[in-house]
Amino acid sequence: MASLKELKGRINSVKSTQKITKAKQMVAAAKLRKAQEAAEQARPYAARLAEVMGSLASKVTISENSPKLLAGTGSDQVHLLVVANSDKGLCGAFNSNIVKAAVQKARKLEAEGKTVLFYLVGRKGRAVIKREFPKQIEHMFDTTDVRNPGFDEAEKIADELVALYEKGKFDVAHLFFAKFRSALVQEPTGQQIIPVPTPEAAAATAGQDAVTEYEPEEEEILAALLPRYLKTQLFGALLENAASEQGASMTAMDNATRNAGDLIQKLTIQYNRSRQAAITTELVEIIAGAEAL
Repeated sequence: MASLKELKGRINSVKSTQKITKAKQMVAAAKLRKAQEAAEQARPYAARLAEVMGSLASKVTISENSPKLLAGTGSDQVHLLVVANSDKGLCGAFNSNIVKAAVQKARKLEAEGKTVLFYLVGRKGRAVIKREFPKQIEHMFDTTDVRNPGFDEAEKIADELVALYEKGKFDVAHLFFAKFRSALVQEPTGQQIIPVPTPEAAAATAGQDAVTEYEPEEEEILAALLPRYLKTQLFGALLENAASEQGASMTAMDNATRNAGDLIQKLTIQYNRSRQAAITTELVEIIAGAEAL
């Protein structure tokens, strides 16, 4: 049984931890508002750009002369999984859920006889993928010194992916990140980004803008828009990740603070009982000594 000194030390230690988790919860809550606003403000632009891409793509016939980002390589043998994680922990299962979704996709592709490579963004999650796929990591994009990954980082990632694609390193690229739903819900999401898939909206809007005339030609506009579309998708994913990370961190720290409170209560009860038992034992010994006199 723990002594009174040990119990008191544990109570003080848990109280110190509770102060830290409470502070981290408040910091995450403050950062969440800004990150959520940024993610939500970027969505309309991405959605509108997808509509424009769909409209243009519906008017061109994919051929050898079409932009490679749209036409593809003519093969789907080598798949590159772009896994976007954070550089910090203490955010619950945020990073592990993204990695889990990517690993499941990798296993499925390998079962189909495909070759799988990884492009890792962020420090967290690397250990699992390094352990599971030690020889299949194509590149690791470091964001350690970046406070808030933004469009500059999305642009660099997009440029590197396009360079790898043009060198024939892969045929298809998939992006994995966490889509922000709420502080309690962050949805691991995987989507194809290269070759750029024709948005589903194209089929629905193909006949609505048939009178639209483009200058220059649709293929020329597509060639200019495709890299920007890729950067926009990556930028949106980084913003969604930032909001999801803060939401997950706030929830995790709130749970940790509550658990610390419960533990403090249990330890305090145990301490009081032990203290009462010690006092009772001491009184019994005093009374026994007095009677012996």
